[in-house]
Amino acid sequence: MLRFPIASPAGAYGWRPVLIMAALFFSIGFVTWLNGPLITFVQIAFNLSDVASFLVPVCFYLAYLVFPLPATLLARQIGLQRGLVVALAIMAAGTLLFGECVNGRWYAGALSGLSVIGAGLSLLQITVNPYVSLLGDHDRAAQRIAIMGIANKFAGIVAPVLFALIVMPDVGQVVANISNTPAGPVRDAVLTQFTHAVHVPYQVMAGLLVLLAILVARAPLPEITLDAEGPQDATTRKAKPGWLITGVFAMFLYVGVEVMAGDAIGLFGHAFGLSLDITKYLTALTLASMMLGYLAGMLIVPRFISQDAYMLTCCVLGILICLVALVAPGLIPVFCVALLGFANAMILPALFPIVLAEAGSDGAKATAFLVMAYSGGAVLPQIFVHIAPILGNLHAFMALVIPAYLFIAVWAFALRAKTGASAPKSLITSVGD
Repeated sequence: MLRFPIASPAGAYGWRPVLIMAALFFSIGFVTWLNGPLITFVQIAFNLSDVASFLVPVCFYLAYLVFPLPATLLARQIGLQRGLVVALAIMAAGTLLFGECVNGRWYAGALSGLSVIGAGLSLLQITVNPYVSLLGDHDRAAQRIAIMGIANKFAGIVAPVLFALIVMPDVGQVVANISNTPAGPVRDAVLTQFTHAVHVPYQVMAGLLVLLAILVARAPLPEITLDAEGPQDATTRKAKPGWLITGVFAMFLYVGVEVMAGDAIGLFGHAFGLSLDITKYLTALTLASMMLGYLAGMLIVPRFISQDAYMLTCCVLGILICLVALVAPGLIPVFCVALLGFANAMILPALFPIVLAEAGSDGAKATAFLVMAYSGGAVLPQIFVHIAPILGNLHAFMALVIPAYLFIAVWAFALRAKTGASAPKSLITSVGD
């Protein structure tokens, strides 16, 4: 096989595997960030309360709690490339199941479809993250992270916009028709037409995931094993359980904050009087902000500031944005929530390798625990919808997000003070939560 110079960001295996991995990260972002508009969609389609509609992220992200350890064992048995193929096939099955159940107006079945998608994503995260890291020299890993992050966040912008345009083009009128129509056949016909709009798009998405699985299966990708994770000095260090456990909890909080800013912003904006025709685009606004944060991080880190120091800066920025939202008038708090995407962008790429460094020789197991921590995306939004009627949407949101930023910042600062050095080089990438 023709090999490129090690100095290439693509690594020794050339650009083909990097571009295929970027396509996988695009698929992760596309499926994940549909949850924001999906919350609004199911709330209308199934006449749900806020709490019931937020079962969407619960079922989706709880899969990350259940499946990473079995996914790690499977990936070790069948290899990373076959693991990628199986993950895509599972995601396609879940996507097809979700579309069919929504079309049949069966909410429990639709939630099951989301859980299946989450199971596939768990396996995909376990396999694609170390694969990207190990494609080339670790000194160039940050550039590959940037490529994956841009693909993921671009998908996060495109997915909600396409969903809003194709599935919910006149959602305001649909809600008005439902409100003005008494229960009966006519109202059922309106809801059936509304839910049917999701059927074909999800069939197409399932087909594209199958095609991507076939592409990955047939692609001449280099054979890389999980046993190759990380540089040799990382695999001989003894694990530090205290820092590892608290670091995994920091990841749990971070993913919860990220999902709050991306998925809960629709409900947040609606509480400020924005119509559903506007709130259906707010997830895309958060993801656009996040993508800008990623591009800024690419330019700044490590040229002007180390990655761990920039992570601390991002946490402080997130807290400042939240404080502005608490005192700002009008619709400014909604835009502040969208701006949290900018602050969030570079936290995970720094937090993941720092935690892995503390795991020492237990890097593979730590990877599974870190992916399990993505279940924070299920817990924090569900707490939010339960306390929002008591505290109000604004104060409930900030009561969860500000302490989360504080914990991550204090943890990183304490670890930095303990080691007396900047964060270690990335051992495994993860930008597709």
